[in-house]
Amino acid sequence: MQNQEIVKIIENLKGRRNYEEKRASKLGFASLYDYFEDKISKQQKAIEDEQKELEAAKDNEQPKAAKKSCSCC
Repeated sequence: MQNQEIVKIIENLKGRRNYEEKRASKLGFASLYDYFEDKISKQQKAIEDEQKELEAAKDNEQPKAAKKSCSCC
């Protein structure tokens, strides 16, 4: 079963289709579909990693803020 998002992307390539096909074959993908599937999965993973980093940064900042608010007493 094919992902409709990927199919839409491929249909809308128009003038860039030849470029993307060459790039996909250069990177070792069997088809343009496989190339975009991998590309989308990498983008999603990068977004998830970024969200985890932001959450970790927020967790690290919260205890410091709590200490500052108590030090005014």
